[in-house]
Amino acid sequence: MDPEVRQLRALLAVVDAGTFTGAADVLGVSQASVSRTVAALERALGARVLHRTTREVSLTAVGARVVGHARRVVEEVAAIRRAADQARGEVRIGYAWSALGRHTAAVQRRWAEEHPGSTLVLVQSNTPTAGLTEGLADASVLRRPVDDDRVETALLGHERRWAALAADDPLARRRSLVLADFAGRTIAVDDRTGTTSEQLWPPAAAPAGTRAVRGIEDWLTVVAAGQAVGISAEATAAQHRRPGVVYRPVRDAPPVPVRLAWWRGSPPPDLGALRRLLGEQYGDV
Repeated sequence: MDPEVRQLRALLAVVDAGTFTGAADVLGVSQASVSRTVAALERALGARVLHRTTREVSLTAVGARVVGHARRVVEEVAAIRRAADQARGEVRIGYAWSALGRHTAAVQRRWAEEHPGSTLVLVQSNTPTAGLTEGLADASVLRRPVDDDRVETALLGHERRWAALAADDPLARRRSLVLADFAGRTIAVDDRTGTTSEQLWPPAAAPAGTRAVRGIEDWLTVVAAGQAVGISAEATAAQHRRPGVVYRPVRDAPPVPVRLAWWRGSPPPDLGALRRLLGEQYGDV
């Protein structure tokens, strides 16, 4: 029995995330499903690819040899998917949290007007490249740096930072906030795809601590429950209104750079037009 692409994706997700739980978050499935899929890969190969302990997961000798081939297979499958999407007239744009915020609808309408027969499809993926290197998107919108030599990026513009607070939080009564207002508070942080970390504050004025979250839904749930406050790009405030959550601008926080990313050496055919359209919407580069 030959390995399946979904099995290779599961292996790579575990290797990249470091845990089965993290891989499940990335793939949008249960931890048990990831475990079963990796086990099926091992049966297909007739060898273990991962060492599993209660504390960590690591590659076996066989796994170390397989993982490089697995990446190349997944990348080739992604290229096949891109070719098929482009033949159907689709341009798939990945994003982790908020697509293009308040610009989203305008961009989709203008694209449809200027490129008849081509559809701009938005795809959410909670991975560092927002689905690009996973083969889900032709290009992606990123709001944090990406450390991957296979990916090229271009700056589109910047977005202000906004705080997300429970509606009954005392800070929610203010029209705007400053970073010092968060002293002694717990900040919800997604260290995989979020835009905020403790480094946003000077050491002497850092918040009391952080609460780890995975993705926008987890972030909003924690904030609405008053278990933490959040700080994110303006696009999040524009695109993710939620009962029980109030957004306020943070006046002295540095803006969030917004970048378009694509495969180095294999850009989508309409990359130039896409960059121009998105750049015009942001208009600050």
